[in-house]
Amino acid sequence: MEHYFGQETPKLGFGLMRLPKEASGKIDIEQTKKMVDLFMDAGQNYFDTAYVYDGGESERAAKAALVDRYPRESYTLATKLCAWMGANNEETAKQQFYTSLERTGAGYFDYYLLHALKADNYKTYDKYHIWDFVKEQKAKGLIKHWGFSFHATPELLDEILTNHPDAEFVQLQLNYADWENPDVTARANYEVARRHGKSIVVMEPVKGGALANPPQAVREIFDKTNPNASYASWAIRYVASLNGIITVLSGMSNLAQMEDNLSYMKDFKPLDEKEQDAIRKAQEAINGVKSIPCTACHYCTDGCPKKIPIPEIFAARNKQLVWGQLAEGKAAYEQAVMNVGAAGDCIACGQCERACPQQIKVIERLKDCNGAFIK
Repeated sequence: MEHYFGQETPKLGFGLMRLPKEASGKIDIEQTKKMVDLFMDAGQNYFDTAYVYDGGESERAAKAALVDRYPRESYTLATKLCAWMGANNEETAKQQFYTSLERTGAGYFDYYLLHALKADNYKTYDKYHIWDFVKEQKAKGLIKHWGFSFHATPELLDEILTNHPDAEFVQLQLNYADWENPDVTARANYEVARRHGKSIVVMEPVKGGALANPPQAVREIFDKTNPNASYASWAIRYVASLNGIITVLSGMSNLAQMEDNLSYMKDFKPLDEKEQDAIRKAQEAINGVKSIPCTACHYCTDGCPKKIPIPEIFAARNKQLVWGQLAEGKAAYEQAVMNVGAAGDCIACGQCERACPQQIKVIERLKDCNGAFIK
């Protein structure tokens, strides 16, 4: 395996997007502290957050659970600037960086990213001169390494890396389910990044948790190969086995998920040929399941004028599509839309589709959900 930037980084990263919550809906800081302690004790040290995660509470949780409790040189902290969300002009976009420094109290960021570049927003980073801005912060020592996260086509990725060859790394959505998915183009994006010599931070390795509970046909394949391995372990080890990977982010939401991930990533071993064959069979099986590929990032809901809980509606529909649980799916839908907007309330404004990193045709999918649940 060729040497690459970030090769020595532990291969499990702690994504702070889906932290445990209290009954009130606030982040459970005490449980998060325990998770951080387990993670650090296992020799892992990469933490990933963003200015927009949980309305800024994720960065504040990073301060309370990590920054205030560990020496600065003992961990790696990454965060992101989202010029197309929560920013109205160049000044407010750049202010996100300083706000993130204040929220985290970290002093500097080891990895800093331009957030979620897509076809309909990447020029905003040019318009607001963000590329130059992050390089200026690196020159000041406030950023150690910079790159961007990406949700679009390999053609656009090639264009961006050609125009910005000094980007040090790319964060990509990679998982075995999306490897040949034409809407995500995981394999092609991976190959473009490596062709440009870029190292990769992996996001959504478990596809928003979906691959921790895959369809029955996939479960049977993995159980036959290794009945003691968790389904999440197959997904995370698959992408961690690729060349050029800095780390694989897992958005762990409780202690059990942390303990499971550490059980096989503390002393990470790449997939062997038998395990790779099981993955290939699982990919064939999962391609036959017509689920809605939502990862529950909730980017779509913040600007929805009808307050429709889109990810929860899609999760309810997937109970029917993936598991055949018709009654359970309908019950989950009714619970999701109680006192808020329903699928049929969509006015097709398109805000959700512009925000969706998965390129889901949300309006069309909501119509399907409305037809399935309202009979």
